[in-house]
Amino acid sequence: MIIPELMNAVIARQPGGPEVLAMVQRPVPHPAAGEVLIRVASAGVNRPDLMQRNGMPVPAGVTDVPGLEVAGTVVACGAGVCSLAPGAPVMALLNGGGYAQYCVAQAEHCLPVPACLALDIAAGVPEAAFTVWHNLFELGRLQPGDNLLIHGAASGVGTFAIQCAHAAGARVIATAGGAQKMAALKQLGVWRAIDRHSEDFVKVIAECLAGRGIDVVLDNVGGNYVARNLSVMAPGGRHISLSFMQGSQVQLDLQLVMRNALSLTSSTLRPMSRLEKSRLAGCISAHLLPLLADGRIIPQIHQSLPLARAADAHHILEANANIGKVLLRIDHKIPERSSHV
Repeated sequence: MIIPELMNAVIARQPGGPEVLAMVQRPVPHPAAGEVLIRVASAGVNRPDLMQRNGMPVPAGVTDVPGLEVAGTVVACGAGVCSLAPGAPVMALLNGGGYAQYCVAQAEHCLPVPACLALDIAAGVPEAAFTVWHNLFELGRLQPGDNLLIHGAASGVGTFAIQCAHAAGARVIATAGGAQKMAALKQLGVWRAIDRHSEDFVKVIAECLAGRGIDVVLDNVGGNYVARNLSVMAPGGRHISLSFMQGSQVQLDLQLVMRNALSLTSSTLRPMSRLEKSRLAGCISAHLLPLLADGRIIPQIHQSLPLARAADAHHILEANANIGKVLLRIDHKIPERSSHV
């Protein structure tokens, strides 16, 4: 395959709303040692992309092109790469660069695409898989029979976590907003879907669990949700913060935490070391890819938009309008002149 010198990519020209996203031409990157060059078929859109667009600095040495996950085909390998070869279909976790026709990824952070999964849909897997495996199963130590509470459960990570929890034998209680999201959660097999617009999850959990409590919480909300979460947790419960859409400052009753032996923890993928991400990729390959291969986990895709509509994709996430992942399809026509998207 002939690799072009230039490619289309989307960047934020300045900090701001979705309107600052623009299509530009960039040189196609070259894979360094341990890296592969991927011809991108599709890229996932995630909230860190929105934070980057709003002005959050990217880590040193990372491209200003957003995008933390892609699926595509390997077209070139850097020195020392033996696990992959040109032509291999992969889904990859990135430090950045996914909103483009080509990107580079650490070979060890690439996952094989199961035969049953279309390449463009596979872009909705990496960020969710890495997040859910580490947080739900490693930090949260989810066990068969556990009661799991997921806030923001209609998101890409939330819908992925629901399916993983079912496969692990846990019972899922989930919150989201609106009738459409309630229906989607029930279709995924959630034991009790709670509409945050009309129901108090603390009251509902107290009634439906008859005092047993929640063993594991996956919380995307933060703010005053954290103290409310702790109030419904079972002794020995594990609380994992994934985001803080209502704010990062919280007030806690440490007597409650100590009395019930609760643990609070969290993580974020981007700052993790290369070796830690490689370790997680190995765990995902062993434990989650078989669930994708046999259809027990199906990535939930809200919408797939062309790269030129990246601003629309950001609007969808900012409005919390999505049920599942929002993806960007990558067209491989000859690069066009720079333009707003």
